[in-house]
Order: sequence, then C-alpha cells, then structure tokens
Amino acid sequence: MHRRRHGHHGSFSSRNAHVERERAIAVDDLLANNIFIPVGHDGGPYRLSLAFADARLALHIATGKGVHVVSHLLSLGPFRRLLKDYILICESYYDAMMRASPARLEAIDMGRRAIHNHASELLRERLAAKVTLDSDTARRLFTLICVLLMRSASQRTLLR
Repeated sequence: MHRRRHGHHGSFSSRNAHVERERAIAVDDLLANNIFIPVGHDGGPYRLSLAFADARLALHIATGKGVHVVSHLLSLGPFRRLLKDYILICESYYDAMMRASPARLEAIDMGRRAIHNHASELLRERLAAKVTLDSDTARRLFTLICVLLMRSASQRTLLR
C-alpha cells in the first residue's frame, strides 16, 4: 500500500474504495510479477485462493488449469498484532489524506511500510515449508489478507 492516493474524504464509502483499489493493485502486481512456487513443484502458473477458516487462513493452490496442488491452513495467531496494527494505520492514513500535512502523511506511510515489511517477512517464514515466495509476493499477499479482513466486520473477530 505504498502508492499515494488523492481526492477522497475519509467516509466509509471512500475507505471501501481505497481498500478495493489496494486489492486491485495487489492482484495486478501479483499477476504481472511474482515468485510463488509450492514445495515439490516447479511448474506454473498457479491459482491461489484465500479464505478464512476459523482463526486460520486457508490457502488453496491449483495449477493454471485448476488441478489441485496443495491446500494449507496458516494460523493467524502470529499475525494478529501485525494485522491489527496494519489495519489501524491504514485507516489513519485514509482519514488523514484530506486534512493532514504532507509530513504527517509521510510519517504515517513510513509506519505502515515498516509493519508491512515485518508482516511480509513473517509470512515468508511461516509459509517456507509449503511455498517459496519472494518479498514482493509476500507483501502483496499480506495486502490481500488485510483486504479480506477489512471487507468483513465479522472477520475482524479474528483479531480479538
């Protein structure tokens, strides 16, 4: 979420628009360039679907033709604080966009990037036994996980 956005107020609908824009950017970036290789496989492309299952993230990986490769349940426990902090700082950024000074926005964005970097490295570590991915791919996947949480208030109970 490192691209600056302009022209929206901090309303619920504009916040949703920002969230959906971040989702679209992450997906486009993933499709354009990624390193995502399930352990024991060397071909691609792969299809990845993400969903929540209890307090875990379900990753379902299939070939480009839809043949199942592997599913993995990732505990969100180690990510709980990072997810909560990242979502809060994103909301602060969206709220500050129209009224904060450029220096304040930059400070918020620096904090957001630091949390994002830490979370993406943790994601790489936690998935290492199942999937090889690079830092950029991990960052984009973390963005998508946050978007899933931000889309649904009921999923936010995962963060409590």
